[in-house]
Amino acid sequence: MVRLIIFALLVLILAYGFSWLADRPGDLSLIWEGQIYQTKLIVAASAIIALIAAVMVAWWFVRLIWTSPHSVTRFFRARKRDRGYQALSTGLIAAGAGNALLARKMAARSRGLIRADQEPLINLLEAQAALIEGRYDEARSKFEAMANDPETRELGLRGLYLEAKRLGANEAARQYAEKAADNAPYLPWAAQATLEYRSQSGRWDDAIRLLEQQKAAKVVEKAEANRLHAVLLTARADDKLESNPAGARDDALQALKLSADFVPAALIAAKALFREGGIRKAASILEQTWKAGPHPEIGRVYVRARSGDSTLDRLKRAERLESMRPNNVESLLVIAQAALDAQEFSKARAKAEAAARIEPREAAFLLLADIEEAETGDQGRVRHWLAQALKAPRDPAWVADGFVSDKWLPVSPVTGRLDAFEWKAPFGQLEGPVEEGSTASIETALKTLPPLRETRPESVVNDHRIIELERAATIAEAVRPATPAPAPAKAAEPSASRPAPSTSEPKPFFGGLPDDPGVRDPKMEPEPKTRLRLF
Repeated sequence: MVRLIIFALLVLILAYGFSWLADRPGDLSLIWEGQIYQTKLIVAASAIIALIAAVMVAWWFVRLIWTSPHSVTRFFRARKRDRGYQALSTGLIAAGAGNALLARKMAARSRGLIRADQEPLINLLEAQAALIEGRYDEARSKFEAMANDPETRELGLRGLYLEAKRLGANEAARQYAEKAADNAPYLPWAAQATLEYRSQSGRWDDAIRLLEQQKAAKVVEKAEANRLHAVLLTARADDKLESNPAGARDDALQALKLSADFVPAALIAAKALFREGGIRKAASILEQTWKAGPHPEIGRVYVRARSGDSTLDRLKRAERLESMRPNNVESLLVIAQAALDAQEFSKARAKAEAAARIEPREAAFLLLADIEEAETGDQGRVRHWLAQALKAPRDPAWVADGFVSDKWLPVSPVTGRLDAFEWKAPFGQLEGPVEEGSTASIETALKTLPPLRETRPESVVNDHRIIELERAATIAEAVRPATPAPAPAKAAEPSASRPAPSTSEPKPFFGGLPDDPGVRDPKMEPEPKTRLRLF
């Protein structure tokens, strides 16, 4: 476009010049060797311009002849290079499509048309073809060759890193990633892998330093960098909490500046401040985090901020949390638990039922079971609430890659991914048709709640049992006939052969209740048959 404009300007200038000369006619005289040459001015100007053009054409023609051998050589070299790049492009496409035969063929053709030192992509094509064919040793040798070349160092290190990950050589993969990150911290894969490896080994300072380099190189977005920085600071604060509460407090507070609603950072900061006696500041941090998003761990730590508080004091603190976020499930559950500890069962039951109405989940029904156990002790009603908890959705927990943890962790134990844990409900059973009674509902649970069982004192039960035994003995004595007297012995018989009179009398059976004959003694004499018998 620029050349076209310049050419148009030159044409306009020449046209304007000839027009200017035509408007101002004149003669041009030249005396040379005694002869006078005279012509019009415009003719002389045209001749000069034509002479210049002829010289330029002649120079171009001479130059063309002079450089023709080199031009011919360059033409064939360019044609060969174009064919090589065409083969290289076809081979890369074939490798991406999984066509190992065509990729290998195009790699050989490319190497014959282009020198490998001029085009390093030939090594990449050969490595990809070797990977497709399963010749991993050859592929690793190609990647090592690329890693030694400054132009393809990052490409070779990435290939070696992926091969090490495939073989499960995590230590080798870590070394390749760290080497790539040290040479080029702007590489996202190397920086991310190195960050995760350093986090898994607890090298929080090195991980934070690498993250700052990534942030300076603008590899990660500012919001994501701040989030990861907060996670790393919180993890370092967690390690310092027992040995260095002041350092843990500083790291946790800095993490809260980067991510104000980060619950683990708020918890660690509050615990560190509790150990230093800063209860008021810790409570303020917990309140701010609670306002951003209620969390059960925040509620438990806030309610039990002072170890010497009574249950009523804890109930008041729970009510303060509820006033900040009213009509919230977590607020209602916290105050219900505090009311249960304070033996205020009516308030605890009302708050737990309200939480179950908002979100029927297992924590609310388990809390109702605890309230029932503490207030009435009716095991039937307790089992009813436990059955509702089994049908209710699970409570939120710290979940990462399908792994459920009872506390927050900076790194996933499954994949090693940084900042993988989320506060959400774990995966339950597979979805299917909803059957009647298969889901928990507080209204249905209240309607089907068994009535409260009346319990009688133990003394009344024992007295009633004694009365029944005495009544059974009286009836048995009344219906038993009199025992006949023994016949007198003959006088002629000697006294030695006279049998001894029986001194034992039959005793009535008092072994059980009137409707329970019990077990008779086989040694007892058989009772005479009577017309009226109860047993």
